Amino acid sequence: MTTEQGLRAYIGSFTQHGGAGITTAALDPETGALTPLHTTAEVANPSFLAPSRDGGRLYAVSETGHGAAAAFALTPDGPELLAPPVPVGGASPTHLALAAGHLVTANYTSGSVSALPIGPDGTLGGPAAVLAHHGSGPDPERQKTPHAHSVYAAPGGTRLLTADLGTDSVRSCSLDPATGMTQIRDEVRLRPGSGPRHLAFHPDGGHVYVVNELAPALTRCRWDAEHGTLTPLGETPLFADGDGAPGDPAADAGCASTAVVSPDGRFLWTAVRGRDRICVHALDASGAELTPVTSVPCGGSWPRDLAMHPTGRFLYAANERSGDITWFTVDHSTGIPTRTGSTAAPAASCVVFA
Repeated sequence: MTTEQGLRAYIGSFTQHGGAGITTAALDPETGALTPLHTTAEVANPSFLAPSRDGGRLYAVSETGHGAAAAFALTPDGPELLAPPVPVGGASPTHLALAAGHLVTANYTSGSVSALPIGPDGTLGGPAAVLAHHGSGPDPERQKTPHAHSVYAAPGGTRLLTADLGTDSVRSCSLDPATGMTQIRDEVRLRPGSGPRHLAFHPDGGHVYVVNELAPALTRCRWDAEHGTLTPLGETPLFADGDGAPGDPAADAGCASTAVVSPDGRFLWTAVRGRDRICVHALDASGAELTPVTSVPCGGSWPRDLAMHPTGRFLYAANERSGDITWFTVDHSTGIPTRTGSTAAPAASCVVFA
């Protein structure tokens, strides 16, 4: 919640693995340091969070087998649950977005996208309107069925973009503000076995970078807001052979998780689990080309999420397995982040600011 002290950070975590639920932290605007203030564990596994545009509400998925979402009021004393969590009609919702008066969730296990209406008081209604994905991929363990991993409100229009790890595709969907019904308008197939997980948007609204988990790489795309179409421009590997420091058995390839773009559109950072690195790329003026700069340690283990301070001065990594949020000071000229500090956050999964 934005107060006289400025922005606060809200940290999501997996309660089933010892996380505190949602942790509220004070944010030092000069150093980027986070100081935990209080926690709430009223919702199981609030693994991903999204603040409302006005900063007065916070929404969370409950990443469980039955799948739910919850709305909180942001008060000086921390998030207050507005009503009991609402079922989303899908299993293991792992990501969410706010669009057209609805909360939209990506349901990983069931491979679907759900839309819940948001009432005038910020509470969630139901039942959810659910859109099922269909298809599969070549990986026999990870891609037998669809796995909707993330959903975003696309800039410059009324479309949603959803990344599906199981089908190697990104779908462009329309969302009816009156009913919450979503319809697939376009589906872009990426390289078989790539496993798209998350997206990052360029500030110009015309380019999208798809984070591929199964084969750590970024797929550069052009986004046409008018027609709601995504056009792949090329794929950029995150590591050259032998680059990066190995961690666990996944380190040979790494498992890319998410990416963020600087507010000025000059740099992009991608987190890679297993190798436990943050890859730095420079963007050209058009946003269409990436140039590798370097990679740095994430400051912990298994970086599940990255977040950027609105000023672009600080970068934050939510390191799930080491249980911490590590923050970095970003060099304005090179984009290289330097570790500045960290705070304990067991089973951390994301961090957002409001």
